[in-house]
Amino acid sequence: MPPATPELISPRSPRVSAARRLGKRNFRGKDRLFLAEGPQAVREAAAYGSTLVELFTTVEAAERYADIVGEARTAGARVHLADEQVIADISTTVTPQGLVGVCRFIDTPFEEILAARPKLVAVLAHVRDPGNAGTVLRCADAAGAEAVVLTDASVDLYNPKAVRASVGSLFHLPVAVGVPVERAVAGLQDAGVRILAADGAGTDDLDDELDKGSMGGPTAWVFGNEAWGLPEETRALADAVVRVPIHGKAESLNLATAAAVCLYASARAQRAAGGCRSVTES
Repeated sequence: MPPATPELISPRSPRVSAARRLGKRNFRGKDRLFLAEGPQAVREAAAYGSTLVELFTTVEAAERYADIVGEARTAGARVHLADEQVIADISTTVTPQGLVGVCRFIDTPFEEILAARPKLVAVLAHVRDPGNAGTVLRCADAAGAEAVVLTDASVDLYNPKAVRASVGSLFHLPVAVGVPVERAVAGLQDAGVRILAADGAGTDDLDDELDKGSMGGPTAWVFGNEAWGLPEETRALADAVVRVPIHGKAESLNLATAAAVCLYASARAQRAAGGCRSVTES
């Protein structure tokens, strides 16, 4: 049972200061550590090998999420009880949930992703909004993608907003970071993966691609910047530039919605084709 009095009572504690600075990208890169906030993210971090290094929790949260705190301890993390001010000082959210984990970086080298011969990949090229990046990662996880690649022009994977938006999916599938888009496309093509660039002005229609039966093979979707999409030089690298059809009067789809539609279309086509993954595979 946790002691009645939190052991970290001052926001000026060295451990609190070390955790608080991880809200800034340069310190995350220097320490190769990032923050995971809330019960879902902390639970997933605790289950992911030795990723979780430390856990800061209020007494109330330690009691409410006793199973998560126990999993953190089992995973080898140091658990610190703290008052609400300490948690608020570390947290990057307006309403902290009482659990903040400090985790080691978990990105995967791009070469390892290629060696695994992935069948469905999401490539984020020039995606700058951390919430969008995290949501696309979550969509990729839900659709059964086997990897996500963030190009060198995209947002930091470990931005707290991106981590929160992934809702734990960050810990579920390999993610490569800092890969130049040209290298990402060339490497995936050499691995036998067809490259589809998602663009509202694409010459190919997603419905037509599905009707032709051309989407059953290994596929990587390239998604571009939220405001201006994919530059011409990136579209030129793809095997096809595909638009999501707008059947109603909406002007367009936002990035995360379009990504979900595209990834699920590929997942369904691959299951129908039978060659990429079994319908009984989770």
